[in-house]
Amino acid sequence: MEYKKAYFAGGCFWGVEHLFQGKEGVVTVISGYMGGSKVKPTYQDVLTGTTGHLEAVEIIYDPDKVSYEELTKFFFEIHDPTQANGQGPDIGPQYLSAVFYSNEEEKKITRELIDILKAKGYDVVTRLIPAEIFWTAEEYHQDYYLKKNQQPYCHGYQTKF
Repeated sequence: MEYKKAYFAGGCFWGVEHLFQGKEGVVTVISGYMGGSKVKPTYQDVLTGTTGHLEAVEIIYDPDKVSYEELTKFFFEIHDPTQANGQGPDIGPQYLSAVFYSNEEEKKITRELIDILKAKGYDVVTRLIPAEIFWTAEEYHQDYYLKKNQQPYCHGYQTKF
């Protein structure tokens, strides 16, 4: 059996990471950065909003237990894909909504899900971006809500499909 990876950005990576950690078939979730030009960006670099990176998560999952489509649906249901300037109170280019696709099949699945949401009246602004190098965030960002024994402040599950 071979695990697969998926990459999503939906605002602050703490909340996205936390909610995906409870998803059936998800093996590991790692907070990090993707999409920018700086090599080995730090949180302080990304926080400036000038590197082009988004706070993102790397999902390592078991495709025998959960499909890419199911993960992507879940992603759209745990954040607001209609917010263009960030997520909740987190405003800035590093907090934008994006799916980083690794192949044409993932791109096609994501486009189809966006089309379904648009048909339901959601003005989806989520970007589709080819996956690039994923830079793991600093250790203090990993498992943030588990370590703090808290719940996300701007992420929660809402059925959309």
